[in-house]
Amino acid sequence: MKCFNITGTCIPAKYYIVDTENKLNKILRLIEHGNYFVINRPRQYGKTTTKSLLSRKLRNMEGYLPIQISFEAISDSKYSSEELFVQEIVNLLLFKLNQLLENDVKIQKLAKIADQVVCFDNFSGFITELVNLVGKKVVLFIDEIDKSCNHRLFLQFLALLRNKYLDALENEDTTFHSIVLIGVHDIKTLKMKYRNEEEKKYNSPWNIAVDFNIDMSFNPAEIATMLTDYSNETGHQMDIKAVSEKIHFWTNGYPFLVSKLCKIVDEDFLPERESKNWSTDDIDNAVKELLQQSNTLFDDMIKNIENNPEYYDFIEKIVIGSKYFNFVVSDNMINLGVTYGILKNQNGITAIHNKIFEEYLTNHFTAKIARSATRGNIQSTQEPYIKHDGRLDFPKVLLKFQEVIKEKYSSSDLLKSDEFLENDLRLLFLIFLKPIINGLGFSFKEVQTSEEKRLDVIVVFRDEKFVVELKIWRGMEYHKKGIQQIKDYMRRESVNSGYMLIMDKNRNKAFSHEIEDEIIMVWV
Repeated sequence: MKCFNITGTCIPAKYYIVDTENKLNKILRLIEHGNYFVINRPRQYGKTTTKSLLSRKLRNMEGYLPIQISFEAISDSKYSSEELFVQEIVNLLLFKLNQLLENDVKIQKLAKIADQVVCFDNFSGFITELVNLVGKKVVLFIDEIDKSCNHRLFLQFLALLRNKYLDALENEDTTFHSIVLIGVHDIKTLKMKYRNEEEKKYNSPWNIAVDFNIDMSFNPAEIATMLTDYSNETGHQMDIKAVSEKIHFWTNGYPFLVSKLCKIVDEDFLPERESKNWSTDDIDNAVKELLQQSNTLFDDMIKNIENNPEYYDFIEKIVIGSKYFNFVVSDNMINLGVTYGILKNQNGITAIHNKIFEEYLTNHFTAKIARSATRGNIQSTQEPYIKHDGRLDFPKVLLKFQEVIKEKYSSSDLLKSDEFLENDLRLLFLIFLKPIINGLGFSFKEVQTSEEKRLDVIVVFRDEKFVVELKIWRGMEYHKKGIQQIKDYMRRESVNSGYMLIMDKNRNKAFSHEIEDEIIMVWV
């Protein structure tokens, strides 16, 4: 019986996997054209599985020989000298060729040549002999390149491969037909650096690489292929289209998250109940379970944020919704977020990649800030806001938040500050809200880039949805526009009631609330 896998290479015979045939064929076309390129995607995004599946396809294609090596196991000591480095690469190649060609006489010839490889010049000749002896289009996959990017010898290695590629185009050399580098970072812009008497910089040693623009996330139709395979094998029934769309709603197709949600349902939920059929509620509950867990992806995400104060501040602004940023991939912070898989381009605006990341990061930021004495103690509990039928009394939530702000900040000059209103007050609301919905609901944030700088928050508690708009008071004209906007938003979200939390810096304002056309408006 197969299972869902979230670690290492996904083997089709052992695990339920998404059918990525269309993606693989697009990548194969790059290889067939003899392109050199980098598959650079975030952690646990299916890179290694893609490499494995590509290699299998190439082995079944006439005239191709794929060789897979990884730099993960290369120790730092191998970068201490040119001889040690090139010998390590040669040994990796020989080991893989011996597995593929099974002690062919060609390997014995290459082994004799390998003994003489002590520098890059020798290594260049070894590559030429390897390709000529094999007599096929050799495709080289190099995995886990990130740890090597800061080493001068690795950059020289890339420069050697580039020069052989350029010479081969002029029929002046023989080299690998295609090379695929695999890692988190795109290394096309790396610069060669030598430090002698003065530093000399050269062009990138990998500027021959073509762009790799193939979407490796999973769309709902692709997710459905995995669920269909699972359902057919286990006999467990589900509305595959609905469940696939719900998984995509939460994950935006992030491969690890897709498999992880399925794994939670299959291995954690089903053994505890009689019915083995899946529902969309199972996916929502799996998300709640996942958000309470620690895993390498979440740990890596938090580590990257915590280790870079500027990046931390940037991501916090996006998560909390206090600022919006146009999506400009050349911006260092945005590019870093895309590289780590945290950010995406959403209609020209920089946004968090998926709702699971958004929830996890919101929990992280609000929990951390809630402990800060400088922000004040504004924490809440769940029980006072739950009705007898278990539903959430959302008007009571807003009115209690109003009361807390009035008590703690009405005598402070903070409420007169635009910065406090746009940053801290939004954050305080999310801190106040989190413990109330924790474990039973979610909150989704969407920054609106109109003149009003609205932050729309959709709160889902059990099976009920609440649409609340956080906006700064900018006069009656804008207020009327805001009412119409939230009505439109309510129609899109199919809810009958809406809520507005209006932030007013007028020191003499009344902390009031109004109801108009099923919209409850609360001033703070």
